Amino acid sequence: MASNRHLGRIIALQTLYEQDFRRDAGDASFSLDEVLARNIARYQEMVDDKEFIDRLVRGVAEHEKQFDEQLQPIAPEWPIDQIARMDRVILRIGLYELQYEADVPPKVVINEAVELAKAFGGENSSKFVNGVLGTALRQRDGETEQSAEAETATKKPAAKKAAPKKSTKPKKEAEK
Repeated sequence: MASNRHLGRIIALQTLYEQDFRRDAGDASFSLDEVLARNIARYQEMVDDKEFIDRLVRGVAEHEKQFDEQLQPIAPEWPIDQIARMDRVILRIGLYELQYEADVPPKVVINEAVELAKAFGGENSSKFVNGVLGTALRQRDGETEQSAEAETATKKPAAKKAAPKKSTKPKKEAEK
């Protein structure tokens, strides 16, 4: 099933991109359920893990505002509405997976997002996506490390290592 997830991410990307586009166009008739069902049906012969696609699409849609708020300080030169729509959707998918799909290793999440950006984004999209998601991962892991350090700080400190011994050999005198 893991190899099939790449196609699942593409289907999720198509669905979420359409949602973003149609919402911005003021299309009141948009139905996430209908579009998701249609997009999955197109690939039903090749897709095994429909639950993953559904979880991905609904999770990104549910947490979209949270992800946009997270993205802003990571890419301050790019207000969220100025990030290319495709890149924005790929970043949201990546953030969702980093935060809510514990069974997917972070390096896989970032690599998959970069591959989506190469296939569907602009010329520099893959570098942008890689940089932003890499920073998000470092920030996430930094918070985890800080929590672990705070927990360790309450424990007995480790013994200090002895300072290295100074050499007792006399320095070689300069020849006259």
